[in-house]
Amino acid sequence: MIFWQLFWNFLNIGIFAFGGGYATLPFLYHISEAYNWYTFDELSNMIAVSSITPGPIGINMATYAGFKTSGLLGSVIATVSIVLPSLIFAVLISKALKKFRENIYVKSIIYVLKPLGCGLLSAVGVNMFINDFLSKSINIYNIIFLTILIFISLKKRLNPLFYLGVAAIYGVLAGMLHFI
Repeated sequence: MIFWQLFWNFLNIGIFAFGGGYATLPFLYHISEAYNWYTFDELSNMIAVSSITPGPIGINMATYAGFKTSGLLGSVIATVSIVLPSLIFAVLISKALKKFRENIYVKSIIYVLKPLGCGLLSAVGVNMFINDFLSKSINIYNIIFLTILIFISLKKRLNPLFYLGVAAIYGVLAGMLHFI
């Protein structure tokens, strides 16, 4: 019975809590009052832990609340149920996008969004590079590595995941060898 209650309550949070992780707070307060699964002090601790751990705050809070309520299975149920509405919505949108892929308006929007996304990501990368350069934390190894990646990307069309993987490996090795 408690697993069904966990599922139902966190599914409702996933459906109705728009606006980010902090939008789940009224729902979590209600759950605390209605079911006494955790105290208000524990809820404050959940908020603090969820704010400093990686990942979306609402999902972290659901995982913590589910674990506090009924252990590992409770955390899995709460996490899955809070994510489920977004997952269903994303799948429906992707199906609709496939259906309208040949629509002239949809094609035009996608045509504009691709370079726009690339431009935004490039702006973030350039901004990070400039901030690092100004803070004097860039070293010769990083500049050589970046130059090699740029050269490869200009000569060959490789999957972006290749560059991400190579950069991750470089970051791990550079961190281990202390040359970042």
